[in-house]
Amino acid sequence: MEKQKTHLTEHQTLLLEMLHDFDQVCRNHNIHYQLFAGTALGAVRHGGFIPWDDDIDVILMRDEYERFFREAAGDFDPSVYYVQRDNSPHWPMQFSKLRRNGTACIEKYHPKDKLVHQGVYIDIFPCDNLANNGLIRRLQFAASKVVIAKALYVRGYETNSIAKKLFMQFCRIVPRRPLEEFCIRRKDAGTEMVHSFLAASKSYKKNLLPREWLNNTMEIQFEDFTFPISRHYDALLRNLYGDYHRIPSPEERKCKEHAAILDLEHSYTEYLDKQATMSIKIHTKCIR
Repeated sequence: MEKQKTHLTEHQTLLLEMLHDFDQVCRNHNIHYQLFAGTALGAVRHGGFIPWDDDIDVILMRDEYERFFREAAGDFDPSVYYVQRDNSPHWPMQFSKLRRNGTACIEKYHPKDKLVHQGVYIDIFPCDNLANNGLIRRLQFAASKVVIAKALYVRGYETNSIAKKLFMQFCRIVPRRPLEEFCIRRKDAGTEMVHSFLAASKSYKKNLLPREWLNNTMEIQFEDFTFPISRHYDALLRNLYGDYHRIPSPEERKCKEHAAILDLEHSYTEYLDKQATMSIKIHTKCIR
């Protein structure tokens, strides 16, 4: 299929610069990552960004993910970037972000922590070992749902669903760390399958991935640069999206807009009062 280049928005242009900087830091430390989810889909289907998308997703195996924070994260200029580590002060989520200082990308929720950094970001997801036993796999998935619910509650997630509200309240009393370690399953480093449950996807089957999909990469064109992607990208994208070559209708694309307030020249701190009073519209399922 012929890939037609589209004009990048200013937001996408900044995200591309951030991805290039992230890539350079990883290459300097020989840290292995790959484009993931919608970013991988954009690279394959569009040769870059999905035109209506406004984020970047990368994924690393847990060992590389932890090595990134241990060895490489300090390379980012702190006057330009903020590295938002998972389960850290002012960021309770189970995945991480690289944020751009001096910008605002305020999402559609009211954070409970007023000190959370809300600059333009790229998502950094971990990928973890999946047990061989089918029952334990299901329990890993269930544990991930509790971890995510606990994180979302602390973050200030808003929903109209009574069931989700009750589940988050129940999860508040459950200790997080043992469940997270159960999801990671460090002792299962030799299994054939891995999972991306902690990347916050809702589906069980779509997050079951052969380990070779994460270990075998190739370079792919993404806009004017090349970045690593799974060598098995076709199988990966079919697993995630089914017929990923189908272009969704304009109506199906609308909820891919993440930011309620976007400013590439001024800090999110200038918008905190406005954020506190903005109304939230709960979106339905998005199609890539």
